[in-house]
Order: sequence, then structure tokens, then C-alpha cells
Amino acid sequence: MGEKDTFSVEEIESDTLCPTAEVAGRTLFRGGALSALRNRDFSILWSGAFISNTGTWIQTAALLWLVKQLTKSNALVGTVNLANYLPVFVLVLFGGSLADRLNRKWMIVVTQSAMLLGALTLGICTSLGVASYAVIILVSVEMGIALAFNFPTWQSIIPDLVPNDDLMNAIALNSAQWNLARFIGPALGGLIVRIWSVATAFYVNAASFLTVIIAVLMMKTKTPKPQKPSEGGLTHIMEGFRLVRRNRWAITVLVVIAIASFFGLPYIVLMPSVATDVLHRGLNAYFFLLGLSGLGAVIAAPLVTILNRRLKERDIIKISITGLGVFLVALALSRTYWLSLVLSVGLGANYLMLGSSINTMLQSRFTRDKRGRIMSFYILSFMGGLALGGQFMGYLADLRSTPFSLLIGGAVCLAVAAVLLIFKGLMDDAVSRPHAE
Repeated sequence: MGEKDTFSVEEIESDTLCPTAEVAGRTLFRGGALSALRNRDFSILWSGAFISNTGTWIQTAALLWLVKQLTKSNALVGTVNLANYLPVFVLVLFGGSLADRLNRKWMIVVTQSAMLLGALTLGICTSLGVASYAVIILVSVEMGIALAFNFPTWQSIIPDLVPNDDLMNAIALNSAQWNLARFIGPALGGLIVRIWSVATAFYVNAASFLTVIIAVLMMKTKTPKPQKPSEGGLTHIMEGFRLVRRNRWAITVLVVIAIASFFGLPYIVLMPSVATDVLHRGLNAYFFLLGLSGLGAVIAAPLVTILNRRLKERDIIKISITGLGVFLVALALSRTYWLSLVLSVGLGANYLMLGSSINTMLQSRFTRDKRGRIMSFYILSFMGGLALGGQFMGYLADLRSTPFSLLIGGAVCLAVAAVLLIFKGLMDDAVSRPHAE
């Protein structure tokens, strides 16, 4: 128990510096909204990920719309979402342990290849007319298993590619590219479905995974060799539990992101219903609502970087969880299309600021050999919340109504914000004691 779990800021900074980063580009965008992109390998990975995630959102938008049209049920749309993310909930702790024990580059290559095969299978089955609801569920589970091992590896490799000063910016930009893809992907998905077919959207996603694989193979950064722990896998995971348990602030932020993901983020799953059942519009409205939520996150990426230079992460967390609740309540009450579009932008912006701030708190306060497991807890809270919350909120929307479901989500987020504002000490030790034992 006397083992030192976290280190001083100077040791962390030394640990996260990219050993092969090009010094010549260090001053480019220093301190600015794009400062992390001065690091060659991060910019390569960012670009590949953006193309791949655009493909993912093309598939996600097309798939959720297809299921809604086939089943006419919000709960069954939520079940597809659950099938994709439930494996993450079950396996991500093992994924985080492997990310601390194996070569992170090759883990990304293997998991991206597995997801490529899943998208290709979905496209072939749709082309052959055998893409039943059961097939969609099975493929979603397969891709979810790969995601469970990919996500903690992806998150924990980012500090290997940038210096510590750029970590918040790198995390925000990583979220931004995912959300920029969420802005562009649904619009492209709508065009692809209209001009060609749903199957074409799946083929496009399959091809997009190649960009990440190529990007990883092009990276020159020699990431530190994984340390092989003497204990077994389960003991290695349990050490991660003990690490979190000894840091109250870490428990607090993980609970916050879990609640926000369970009650707040499922607005994504409810967007087909918002477009059709609430606003009485069609395919284009759905794609625009989903896309503008991604645009909001893109706008928030430089904003959260600027705010982080003026405010502590805990303050950004309080602001963003409050904003998420307010915008959810407003969306629940809105019956105007243009107002709902504006509110979608606000939802995306606040969730990005919340997730980026919590992610940065966790990654910057623990050393490299523990980040895979720390990120697995973050992902367990984030994606586990989304998986279970999407199912629950979809069921609630079917039982009562979509606005009622959104209203409940907003009220819960506002309640969390109130707790954080009243009990101000819940995250204090993350600030006053950055290398908490």
C-alpha cells in the first residue's frame, strides 16, 4: 500500500514528453487553440482519426435511422446503441489493463481492423438483403468488443505524443475531431443514403478505418516500452480500483461523467424521435439536428482550451454540467425547428467541455503506466452510462414521451450541478494535491 501511485508535476511532464517530437515546430501555435497539432505524430493520428470517425458517424446516423424506420420504436433504437456499447461496459477494464501491458500502437491497429471487418459485414449483409434486426445486433456487439479494447488504448496514447503543456489541448482537439466528424458524418450519410443506399454508408465506414491504420503505421514516436507487471491481469485491474478509491476527486468526476452520460448524452439516441415525433419533420431534420450537436462540440474545443488557462478544470466541470442540463430542458420544451437546431449546438458544446475537463484531470495526474487503467474507468463511466442510459431514456420516451425523457435528463444534470456547487470540496484535492497518494 505504500507504493507511490502518482508523481509530481515535473515527473509527469518528463514522463509525457514525446521523445522524438520535432523541436523545430515547438513554437508553432504555442499556447493557442491548435497548439497540440504542432506535434507531428499527434497531427497524423488526428487526421486519420477524423476521416475514420466521419465514416463511423455516416454509419451510425444511417443505422439509427434504418432501425427507427424498421421498428418504429425508440426502445429498439436504444437496444442497438446498447449492443454497441454494452461490451465496452463489460470489457473496458480488461482493455485498460492491456493498454498498460502491451504495445499501444499495435493494439490500435488490431482493434481498428476488427471494426473494419464489422462494418464490411454489415454492408455485405445489407446488400444481400439479410441485414435483419438480429444481424444488426450481432455486428454491433462485435464492433463494441473491439471498441472496448481500442478506446482506453487510444485515450492513453495521446500523452505519449504531446508535451504536458499541450495535454488539455490535445484531448480537446481529439474530442473536437470526433465531434467535427459528428457534424459532417450525418450530412454525408444523408446524401449517401439518398443517392445510393444504406449499404453504401456501411462500405464507406469500412474503408475509413484504413486511414487510422495507415496513420499509426506512419507514426515515428517511440512510445515507452510497456512495463510487464509481475502480478496477473485481475490483480493488475484491482490495483486500478485501489488507485481510484484512494483519490476522492477521481471518484467524484467519474460519477459526474457517468450520470451525464446516462441522463444527458442519450439525446443522441432520441434525435430520430425529436425530428419525427416532436418536430414532425423527416430525414434531413434528423441529420441536421445530429450534425449541429457535433458542430457545437467543435466550437467548444478551442473554447475549453482558452478557459483552462483561466479557470480550474473543476470550475469548467460545474459550468458545463449546468449548461448541459439547461439545454436539455430547453430542447424538451422546444417545438420550433430552428430553436431545436440552436439547442443542439449548445448540447454538443457543453458535453465536450465536460468530458474534456474530466479526461484531462485524470490523465494529467497519473503516470503513463497507470493511464490505460485510469482511462478504462473514464470510458466505463462514459460509454457504460451512454449504453444503459440510451436504453433507459428510449424506453422512457416510449412509455411517456420524448420531451418527458429529455426533461428528466436535464433535471438530473441540473441536480448534479447543484450538488457540486453546494459541496465545493468534492473536487478540491485534485487541485491542492495533484500527486495525491
